[in-house]
Formats: sequence, C-alpha cells, structure tokens
Amino acid sequence: MSGDGTFGDVLGTVLADLVRRTGAAIGGVYLIEQTEPMLRLVALCGLPVDFTAPWQRLPLTAPVPVADAIRLDRLVWVGGQDEMARRYPRASAVLPYPFALAAIPLAGVRRCWGGIVLMWPADHPHEATPRERSHITAGAHRMARLLDDSPPPPDLPDEPRAVPVISVRHPDQTGLAALDYLERLPEGALALDLEGRITFVTAAAAQLLGRGPDLLLGTRPWQALPWLDDPAYEDQYRTAVVSRVPVSFGALRPPDQWLTFHLYPDASGISVRITTRDEAVGGTGAPATTWRASVTPTGRLYQLVHLAAALTEVVTVRDVVALIVEQILSAFGAQGLVLSVAEAGRLKIAGHHGYPAENIERLDALPLGTEFTPAGQVLASGAPAFFPSPADLDRSYPTASRVSGKQAWAFLPLVITGRPVGCCILSYDQPHSFTADERAVLTSLAGLMAQALDRARLHDTQHRLVTELQRALLPSTLPALPGLEVATRYLPAGHGVEVGGDFYDLLRLDDSTAAAVIGDVEGHSIAAAALMGQVRTSIHAHTTAGATPDQVLARTNRLLADLEPDLLVACLYAHLDLRRNELTLASAGHVPPLLRPAPQQARALDVEPGPLLGIDTDARYPLTAIPLPAGAIVALHTDGLVERPGTDPAQATSDLVDHLAAADEHDLEALADSLIRHAWPTGQRTDDVTVLLLRTMAGTA
Repeated sequence: MSGDGTFGDVLGTVLADLVRRTGAAIGGVYLIEQTEPMLRLVALCGLPVDFTAPWQRLPLTAPVPVADAIRLDRLVWVGGQDEMARRYPRASAVLPYPFALAAIPLAGVRRCWGGIVLMWPADHPHEATPRERSHITAGAHRMARLLDDSPPPPDLPDEPRAVPVISVRHPDQTGLAALDYLERLPEGALALDLEGRITFVTAAAAQLLGRGPDLLLGTRPWQALPWLDDPAYEDQYRTAVVSRVPVSFGALRPPDQWLTFHLYPDASGISVRITTRDEAVGGTGAPATTWRASVTPTGRLYQLVHLAAALTEVVTVRDVVALIVEQILSAFGAQGLVLSVAEAGRLKIAGHHGYPAENIERLDALPLGTEFTPAGQVLASGAPAFFPSPADLDRSYPTASRVSGKQAWAFLPLVITGRPVGCCILSYDQPHSFTADERAVLTSLAGLMAQALDRARLHDTQHRLVTELQRALLPSTLPALPGLEVATRYLPAGHGVEVGGDFYDLLRLDDSTAAAVIGDVEGHSIAAAALMGQVRTSIHAHTTAGATPDQVLARTNRLLADLEPDLLVACLYAHLDLRRNELTLASAGHVPPLLRPAPQQARALDVEPGPLLGIDTDARYPLTAIPLPAGAIVALHTDGLVERPGTDPAQATSDLVDHLAAADEHDLEALADSLIRHAWPTGQRTDDVTVLLLRTMAGTA
C-alpha cells in the first residue's frame, strides 16, 4: 500500500467516513498478509501511530477482538473496560483505559481481507445502538467491496497510514479574536495534537511552566519539562486521547509551585488549561504524584507489559524468533538479530535477521565455553553486555572477530536458574547509546525470552515425537482400485502433545469391492492415539477375515469393551461394491456421509446409527444399503467439518451439502480442499478435520 498512494488514500477516506458516521473516536483497518497468517494495521484514525506499536502486527490467532471477529465472521462488541479485562485480559493490560470497542471482519466475495476496529469514548452506553451497528456493517461491506475490486499490494506498509478526521468549526470561532481571548485570561492555556506535541501556548502558560514559548512549541511537555517526565503524567495524556474524557491532575514545578492541568480532548487534539495551587510541598491536600528526575516513558512500560504477555503465548522456536524480529527489534530500534540455543555444548543458531547467510554460517555451532567472545562471556557470567560502538567492542574483546558491519550490540544471556538456554544478540547499523532504561528493560526481557525459548524447544521436541507417532498410526498410502478415485485430507487441530483422534482407512477386498472407514476417538492425547491404532487394527483384521460391515463394528465394539479404555469412539464403515453399484453403511454414532449422485445434486445420507464403540458390549449396528450410480461422489467426514463454535451443526451440514452440489468436481483433490475451506474459511480450526472422498468412475459398472 505504501507504493500505491491512491489506494491508501481511498482506504483512509472510507475509514474516516466510517468513524464520523458511527460517532467513534478511533478507527483502524487490519489486513491479512498474503504470505503469513498475520494481521497488519494499515490505516489509523484518531490515535498517534506510536500508541499502536504493540498491535501493528498480530497473529490471526491472537486473543484480541479483531482476530475473533475474523474467526467468527461476525461483529464483536466490547461494551467497556470491565468487559475488555474479562474477555481480553492481555489486550486490557496494554490498554488500561475506559472505552467501548467494535471489531468487524472485512468479508469480501472471494475471501476475508481483514477487519476494522472502532473505539468510542468512555461515556458511550454499554450496548451499541441499532443505528451504530447498521453503520458499522455498511462501512465494512463498503470497504470489503473496495478490496474486492482493488486488492492491496503484496507488501503492506511497516507502519499504518494516519488518517485525520476533519472536524468542522465555524469560521467566527477561529483566528485572532480567539487568540486574544485566550491571552487575556489569567490562567494558562495550551493545545496538544494527538501526538502530544504543543501546537499553541499562551504567554501565561509559558510563564507558569517556566519555559519560553519558542522552547515549548513542537515539543511534548514531558520531554521539554524535566519535572513532567513521569509516567503518571504521560499516562494522563494517553487516557484523554484513548477515552476522550476530560482529565485533571496536579504536578509540582520545582521548587514549590503546584500546578493543576485540565485536559479536554476531542478528535483533533487536546486543549489544556493550567491553574495554580497554593499548597506547599508535602502540605495537606498535595497531590499524590511527586517529582522524579527521569524514568522510563509510559509507552515503554506498556510495551514491556505487552511483550511479556506475548512471550508467554509463543509456542514454537520459530514463534519466538518471529516475535523478537517483529516486536522487540522495532521497540528498541535494532536492525539485526542472532538467537542461539545451547545444545550439546555449542551455541546453535535458531534464528536470525539482518545478516547475510555466510555470516551466520561462521557464527553457528560455536563452543559454549568460548569465554573470549561476548556471547560466551555473558553466558558464563549471566550478565548482559552492551557495546555502543565498534571501539567499545574492540576494547573489551580485542581478539574477537567481527563478521558483519554492525556498529552496536546488546548481548543478552538467556539463563534459567543458572542453566544456559541460549544467547540473544541485538545489533544496530549505527552506533547506539544504550540508555539506563533500555538496559533495564532488555535485561528483564532476557529472562522472559529464556523461559519462552526453553518452553518452545520442549514443545518442538514433543511435537516432533507426536507427529512421528501420528504418521505411524495412519496409512501412508491408500490402495488403488480400478474404477474408484480417492482423495483424503487429515488436518489435526492439536498442539504440543495433543494428538488428533481422527482416523481413516481404505481396504481393497477384491477387484470390485472395497471398505472405507472413518472415525473419531474421544479426546486429544497419546492414549487416544494408541486407541486409534487399536481400532484401526481391529477393523482391518475383521474386514480382511470376511466380516460384514455390522459384524466388523460389533466385534470391534466388544474388543473396546474388554479393554475398558475410558474413551469412546465414533466410526462409520462403508462397503463399496462397484460391480453392483451399491454402498452399504454401518455407523457407530458417526456423522452421516454426504452423497453427490450427479452434478448440482447432493444430500446427507440417512443412516441409522448404532451406539458409540465401547459403550454396550451387545450393541447391534444396523445396515443401510444405498444405490451408488457411476460417477457419484461419497464424502465421508468427521464432525470437525460441521461442528464449529457458535454454529448449528444441522445448518452447517445443510450449507456443506449445498456447497458440494454446486462445487466443481473435476479435480477430487481440489474438491476436498474446497469443502474444508467452506467449513473453516479462516483456517483457524478448533477440532480435527478429516475428509475421505470416493468417486466411482463412469463406465466401470
């Protein structure tokens, strides 16, 4: 979008118009990146860009309203601060202000493009009005159509485009008359833009602040005046900007002058009124806030809270690297990263950014005990090392070779209770003076990164073992049968040591008959996977022994009852006779299959089910025989294809039947993908999904 000004301008115009029509104070547009399942903030209205640093790029799975709106494909409304804290605690920690919020997906004709976020002042009612909901929905549809007609460029901008909301003022309320009015008042007055910069200051205000107007204009108060350099004061400004409510606070101008600041925000900025207070320092009634010389900016504190929360949610080592690159590098102005893990006595590079591949090869697998290098020393001592320039690095490590043109470095040891986990190196293209607060925050983050990296490595190891187990339990290939075309999809939703419980199989009985099996073991665990393997083995053994479909399920059921696994199994057994054009089904509590006998025709088959496997030792499983015309498609699937949070399974099945009837059936593999995309358009599945498609080929009867 950065390379397409016209498109960005149009998108910003639609956003600004939506903010005005809904009466919102703040608006933002997120688009889904083309290469990764990430949301990128591309347009912003009513809020400074630097406020949004923690949310400029979010995973589609992030626990935030806009991601939920996209996943659920509906408007998400958060009525206030308490509801935000209850439903989205991580987001609430970074935005501890009172406001109402709406998020809605940008659902186009072909795909979901992203989402819109709108925020209202703190005095907004807890529920959105029908008029507001109508405007929000219409605005989202309008923007989605715009994106359908003019898709965004492949590379989205690194920062959002700031869009002003123009407020209309009567011409008589501006100009010299208004300025003269303000100058005549005994109290001070100044104006801030939404970025916090002083755009206007009266002589009385300058006198009260003890600084000339020329030294105040264009600066932020907490930067121009050391006695206002306190997170509490900057936070008052942030509260006014986000919540759009008046804010008042007291501050001590050294040595003994108390001032009261009254902030009045609107969509264009903040008007500030300054009055004096005659309390002595420490006197009765003095404000609780006290003067401090220099502290970490409030924005950095909120960013630290956000990064700490984000590090607790990363899952894989790849996620850890991505989080550091996307958020920590930008937060501290760094351009390079090398993340190493301690493994087998060496530092092996797990991820990097901003370095050529040949440089990384020279740094990979260095001995862990190399104390003559910065990385080895910080791991040995447990203390970080900061080098503002090459001269500083050379002075401390004259024999250490530099393999890049970087000009400043932060070496952070990743250690847990004395055990080295790895080392994180942040580097800069230019000399960088590390401030005291930067060093403190990076040191704190190093501990959090160590724990995140350690958890991620354990997860990756477990996931690799689970994947190998799952691969061993499911068929690697399916047999070929003349006259039968097959396509399968198996998509587990489990993470870490969670194993998908779905299973499927296709058994060739002779040249014209086959048995197709699909099922779902209760739960997602190693025990469920082991039971899945036992069920498949039992079904395979009884089928090849010549048992009928009902006998296969009954005998497998008795086996499970004898094993007493405390887990239940749903299963569907389909016997295909291509010579007689007949399909015979037996079901153990499984969702019914779908049949497409001809183009533009499809239905869910009415199969009389028996009980789940493992409940009743003497259970019987009725047979259902159905004609199977040549060219027909049978779709066996697990419940993950039709059971989604917030949807009616019957309606979901009906919608899936309609989609199957109208879909292009020429490529069976593409049809399998199409069914899954229809069921889970965002790809964020909450359950395993298995699909087994069978097509009898014309002319084989």
